Amino acid sequence: MPVTINSIREAHNRIKDFIHQTPVLTSHSLNRIVGMDLYFKCENFQKTGSFKIRGASNAVLSLSEEQIAKGVITHSSGNHGAALVQAALWRNIPSYVVAPRNSPDVKKQALETYKADVTFSDVTLESRVNETNKLINETGAVFIHPYDNDTVISGAGTCCLELMESVQNPDVIMAPIGGGGLMSGTSIAAKALSQDIKIIGCEPELADDACISFKSGVLQGPKPVRTIADGLRTALSERTFGYIKQNVDHIETVSEEEIIAATKLVWHHLKIVIELSSSVPFAAAIKLKKQLAGKRVGIIFSGGNADLKYVTSLF
Repeated sequence: MPVTINSIREAHNRIKDFIHQTPVLTSHSLNRIVGMDLYFKCENFQKTGSFKIRGASNAVLSLSEEQIAKGVITHSSGNHGAALVQAALWRNIPSYVVAPRNSPDVKKQALETYKADVTFSDVTLESRVNETNKLINETGAVFIHPYDNDTVISGAGTCCLELMESVQNPDVIMAPIGGGGLMSGTSIAAKALSQDIKIIGCEPELADDACISFKSGVLQGPKPVRTIADGLRTALSERTFGYIKQNVDHIETVSEEEIIAATKLVWHHLKIVIELSSSVPFAAAIKLKKQLAGKRVGIIFSGGNADLKYVTSLF
């Protein structure tokens, strides 16, 4: 079934007792710097450290006892893997994660913390898929894709649902785009709740497949990317591209330098830790400050699983 506001509301009812309703933070100093009213939905405070628990838990909790008897499996560079392992623990079932060997250490450590059954693959998507299919054949586990899954997208959309309930009449919602699951759920929820709201997707310039796809109308295939925003190195799927084409108004890209500068501002003014991927929509808001002047802007911080040593070395 396609993702709708009803499926997002159903997802929220399903997962609300398992997740945190994360805070929406504001900052007068940041508002003055950018000339708009900012509302930060802080999924860095979410269980497992990112919004991914919303989609993973909705998917796992939606499955019948018969379906999940042999466990669940995914391929992930980090955040979705940890989220799926946690969701599986809630249902007391096995879980398996295939992760690329070049996953950030902080995300490898998170998988270790949750005692995940992890298989490391080569860095290509093809390698991850092949390893995953091999394990599915061996274990019989149910595959839960990180974003190319309507149940996962509905779960991701609950983040925006909470944001819209917390902030009165936002003019704009901004969120990062990697594989497009968060952006898909966010845009569907926001457009259903407000006809006038503008949705802006945000990407690194060095991982701009969604922007190119959006402008050309043709989905771009995966390509090697080197952005420091490691959570946004994934390409859109046909499914998420379809939702984004239908519901997103604009996609803005930002440079690596702009991502670093935005991260520094957040750490300094909000006194919280967010990962570099989370900084991308705030960096885009700064870049668009003339167009967004005086607007009420909701920004989703997607996660906080940052490698502190690495990020601070960039400052």
